[in-house]
This record gives sequence, C-alpha cells and structure tokens, in this order.
Amino acid sequence: MKILLTGGTGFIGHRLMSHLRPHHEVTVLSRTPNKVHQRLGHDIEALASLDSLDNLDNFDAVINLAGEPIAEKRWTQVQKERICHSRWNITEQLVAKLNAGQTPPKVLISGSAVGFYGRQGEALVDEDSNPHLEFSHEVCAKWEQLANQAASEQTRVCCIRLAVVMGSEGGALKKMLPSYRLGLGGPIGSGKQYMSWIHIDDVVSLLLFILDHDECHGPFNASAPEPVTNEQFSRTLARVLNKPHFARIPAWSMRLLFGEMADLLLTGQRVMPVRLQKAGFYFRYPTLEKALKETLNHGAKR
Repeated sequence: MKILLTGGTGFIGHRLMSHLRPHHEVTVLSRTPNKVHQRLGHDIEALASLDSLDNLDNFDAVINLAGEPIAEKRWTQVQKERICHSRWNITEQLVAKLNAGQTPPKVLISGSAVGFYGRQGEALVDEDSNPHLEFSHEVCAKWEQLANQAASEQTRVCCIRLAVVMGSEGGALKKMLPSYRLGLGGPIGSGKQYMSWIHIDDVVSLLLFILDHDECHGPFNASAPEPVTNEQFSRTLARVLNKPHFARIPAWSMRLLFGEMADLLLTGQRVMPVRLQKAGFYFRYPTLEKALKETLNHGAKR
C-alpha cells in the first residue's frame, strides 16, 4: 500500500512509522524534510509541500496527524491561531488534492481529539454525545468538517478523536514524570475531573485496524475503555513509581500559569470507545496500571 503521512516525525507518527515501513511504501509530508531523514532515515521519501502534486491518485491511503500541540502553551490569540491553522490548513490542502483526482485514495484517516466534546463532567461520552461549545470543540469540529469533505463512494473518511496518549517518548506523561519521580506529583485542582487516556501502542494498533477495515468510517474515540479521575491517575502513577502521593496542584495556580488552557486539565471528559469496540478492536492496554507499567518499563530500556 502506498501511504501519504503527515505528522510523521511527531510522537505518534514516529511510532506508527516503525510499523508501516516494513509493509508499506510511505511518503512523509513535512515542511522540514531534513527532520524526516534525521528521525526516520534517509530511505524515507519526504515531501516539503503538496505543490508538486496535481492530485493524490498515486496513493492508496492518507494518514493526517499534523498539528501544533494543544496543551503545551498558554492560549494567547496568536497560539490559538497557530493551533487552528496547523490542523485546518494542511487538512484543507490534502482534501483539495484528494478531490482533484479521478482515482483518489481509498481512505483518509484524520486526527482529532476528545476535546471535540468540551467539558462533560461525569457523564459517559460516546461518539454521539452532544459537545459543550468552547475552543477545543471549535478546533476539532472544523478539523473534522474539513476532513469529511473528502468522503465519497471512492474514499472513506475516519476521524480519530485522541485522548491523552501514554508513551515514554513524548506527550503528557513525559512532562509529568520528573515531578512524580521526585515524590512531588499530585492531582490537579479537585482531582475529580475525568481523564481519558490511551496507550500509544493501542493508538498505532487502531490506526492500522482502521486502515485495514474497509467498513470503518466516521468518528472514533481513541480512548481506553476505563477512563479515570485525575486523582485516580495521579495515585496510580505514584504507586507504579513507588513514590509518595501527598502533593496537590491548586486550580488557581494552573489558571495563573495557563489561563483559559487550564480548563482542559481542570474539567475533562469521561470518554468511551464505543464505535471502536463495536467494530471489533481489541485494546492491549485497557487499564491504566498495566499501561503505565509497560510505558515506564519501555522507557527504562531506552
């Protein structure tokens, strides 16, 4: 299969590439091809832009994972625009090229996030739940809307609503570990807000699953079937690390540091992967403790 991948040098894309390259011919779209060759190898074909292509008829599939991390910086107006346009622009360009062809790729798998739902409290959330309208929903809703413009009898579109991804190489866990290893980790705010998460190996597995299953289309919650409260997450991580658990990060300090973005961490969602499970997908890491133990063991071996 010939695959066009965006976000190939990122946290998920890098891990995905190790599974794709033995079986498929992959072209990575990146503004910095040198970074592609440094991270993934000089044998990987890298495209700096889509300008040289009239259409995407030469590809069997497109996997679109590009986007500025949403929870790393304070949401200034400039940062909000960067978050939006890093997702919307590339998706719009891909869809335009895809629709320009006669025999387009059979599938477009496009990123999204559980932020689509906005704050949901303790309610169980599935793909049909009504969202709370706020910035995170706005970003994801337009991202998915743009991707869905590629849907046709020839091309199915799947939008992957990612939860917090657990992996040793990057993401939220990598940022949390230093304070927890010092015994200074703790829940944020009340700790009662739900935190939806997924092991990075399950992210890769579900992307491959959707790639291979022609009946899959529409939105899929990429979230483990056992979401936990922030308090439960914090206690589990401290226990797996064999560290004390007494610290707490007050809500006011998060708002002072991150402004509006802090609401992502202080509210959260209790997301269930209903459509993935109905499709027959099996999670290797359904429970948080198992996922954290594997992640930390993997990191220790690196």
